[in-house]
Amino acid sequence: MDKIILKTMQFYGYHGLFPEENKLGQRFLVDVILYTDLKEAGKTDDMHASIHYGHVFERVKTIVEGEAKNLLEAVAESIAQDLLATFSRLQACTVKVIKPDPPIPGHYDSVAVEIYRERER
Repeated sequence: MDKIILKTMQFYGYHGLFPEENKLGQRFLVDVILYTDLKEAGKTDDMHASIHYGHVFERVKTIVEGEAKNLLEAVAESIAQDLLATFSRLQACTVKVIKPDPPIPGHYDSVAVEIYRERER
């Protein structure tokens, strides 16, 4: 299966368990891998035979910058379900939601959740 990859999309959202996270918000990074057949798009150079990256970005932005959720798992699931429902050419997707500055004491780069979802047959 071919892939379209959008890496390190950056958004500001209000997701988290702590009231400060819901009030102050923080940065979120999102990677998505879209699994689809790109053979026709490659042969015809026709955008209708692919998935528009800009539209994917806007769908992800709406979710991450929208309604606050407690868990990164819920944010990732919302993104995956929305993309599968919106883009008929999409067969499956991997969604990674990264919280670079969570309120957890210690030294680390970030925390993240990554899920893989396929279109139901």
